[in-house]
Amino acid sequence: MKAVVYSRYGPPDVVQIDDVEKPVPQDNEVLIKVCAASVNPLDEGLMKGGGRLVTGLRKPKAGRLGVDVAGKVEAVGRNVTQFKPGDAVFGVCISDPQASALSVWIPQGAFAEYACAPESALVMKPDIVTFEQAAAAPVAAFTALQGLRLGGLGNRGRIQPGQKVLINGAAGGVGTFAVQIAKSFGAEVTGVCSTWNVKVVRSIGADHVIDYNQENFTTSDQRYNLIFDCIGNHSLSACRRVLNPKGTYVMVGDRSGRGMFGILSRLVAALVLSRFVGQKLVTFLARPKTEDLTIMRELMAAGKVKPVIDRRYGLSEVSEAIRYLGEGHARGKVVIALECSPPLPQLP
Repeated sequence: MKAVVYSRYGPPDVVQIDDVEKPVPQDNEVLIKVCAASVNPLDEGLMKGGGRLVTGLRKPKAGRLGVDVAGKVEAVGRNVTQFKPGDAVFGVCISDPQASALSVWIPQGAFAEYACAPESALVMKPDIVTFEQAAAAPVAAFTALQGLRLGGLGNRGRIQPGQKVLINGAAGGVGTFAVQIAKSFGAEVTGVCSTWNVKVVRSIGADHVIDYNQENFTTSDQRYNLIFDCIGNHSLSACRRVLNPKGTYVMVGDRSGRGMFGILSRLVAALVLSRFVGQKLVTFLARPKTEDLTIMRELMAAGKVKPVIDRRYGLSEVSEAIRYLGEGHARGKVVIALECSPPLPQLP
């Protein structure tokens, strides 16, 4: 079968298409005929060597990319009970959902014609959702849902109607899910994005949209229960200024240009500040959870969340897809579509 592989760390040019053996599902795994996958910053980070401690110090051990997946069940392991051949499913292609830290996100290779995933990392695809839309959801939706819950808003993480949530980076992959999930829980949502993306963010339900080219949200008189930051382009002290005294700041991304150092420095600053202020300042790494994937399935089936897809690429164009996502201007998600995934209209 055809699959995306890389044998050394580096820029998107290290990615190649190769013929590899079709995987065989383990006892608790499902073999999927891949119809669509989506690209995450995780893929770019691993490709560049950002996870060497778990992927290999000098060169990648497995050399596969792609976590988000949607497709049709081809075969199941002998212990699998929830799925059968022919079922349409979506979820994440990982090895061990119980693994710790970054190890849990080591890809089994969704950028391929076939891929394996644990039974617990998949759910049935809603009929009204395309394979591309389903593939766009998992990692971004896990991050958005779990990050909003870290805000401590309401019972079991559900935001209460009327609570004010600001999402910085509302037009990105995680941000577009965060806007819709927060709205589905009844929040009053403010999205921050560029001029180019104002209409997109408004179209997915944001009550207010701030064009960062025209206004700096950290200098406004508004106060928020939760700031969900996908960008990290303002200091913690500036963000705290527009946060309620008992509010929560959740950092899920950093585009300061300082890479891992930027993320770690903000994490340390958040930990220190949290000891001295009433506000809660946190960052986290999302984890794959069956119950959260089920929640996303229900929200998409009910039409409350609709994945925003910017561009679609073929399997042979994965390097271009990763390069485009890495530029930081994608509106919503970038997907990889295979032959069994019907075309989806792209954003203008």
